[in-house]
Amino acid sequence: MKLAYFLLLFAGLVYLPGCVKPPDYPIEPVISFERFSNNTMPQGFSDQDFVLATLNFTDGDGDIGNQDDEVTLIIKDLRDNTINNSATKLPYVPEQGANNGISGEITFKILQTCCIFPPAIEQPPCSPSTVYPVDTLLFEVYIKDRAGNESNKLILEPIYLLCN
Repeated sequence: MKLAYFLLLFAGLVYLPGCVKPPDYPIEPVISFERFSNNTMPQGFSDQDFVLATLNFTDGDGDIGNQDDEVTLIIKDLRDNTINNSATKLPYVPEQGANNGISGEITFKILQTCCIFPPAIEQPPCSPSTVYPVDTLLFEVYIKDRAGNESNKLILEPIYLLCN
């Protein structure tokens, strides 16, 4: 009798994973902000000072990243609408079977930059300022998958750039 219960339980456990529904994500990537490593950095051009940003993502068809050099993570500085130099290519994720919904985290560097002063201050960018000691960085980010689908555009929380 115990053997029958064991076999029934074993058969149920073997069958159960086949009943689990795969995630139902849209085919366009979806991103959300998770965290920064910190929210301040000094102005300048050192590659030693940066902020790590982490996003969560989902993609229904699992075609994230490219094997070529195409930029797939776009980072725009909203102070002057320039595409940030740290825009990067996401690693290639191979498609897995018929149901390719994937989710995960993307962590990337936001590199140091210069303070941009208001016109009234009449001071060149990247010079120290006691009049305007902090500049607020806002970045818009989004990702593109291999099919060309763009994620939602997300404005990250402020990063404070120390100008003095």
